[in-house]
Amino acid sequence: MEGILRIRPKIKKIAFKQRGKMELHLEDGRVVIIPLRYFPSIKTLTEVQRRKWYVTDGELFSFEDCDEVFHIEQVLGKESDYTYHFGGVTEGQKKRHVS
Repeated sequence: MEGILRIRPKIKKIAFKQRGKMELHLEDGRVVIIPLRYFPSIKTLTEVQRRKWYVTDGELFSFEDCDEVFHIEQVLGKESDYTYHFGGVTEGQKKRHVS
C-alpha cells in the first residue's frame, strides 16, 4: 500500500511566508499550510513575535510571547477520526471520479 502510513508527523519548522497563513514543515518532507483564522492567538502576534517559535517533542509548538501551547493534532486533526478502514464498503458508498 502506498502513501504516508505509520509515520508519526513531527514538526521541523514553522514559517509565515503567505499573508494570513502558517506553514508547518514536517520532518518527513510534507508542508501543511493552514489559515491563521483557526489560530486567533497566533494571528494576533506580530511578525517579530512569530519568528520566536519553538517545537517540543516534534508535536507541540508555541511562541515566546504566546501563553498557549499547540499540538499537531490541532492542525492535522485527530488521526483516528479520519483513518480509512478497509472492508465493509458497499457499492453505494463508493464515489468515482470520471474526467
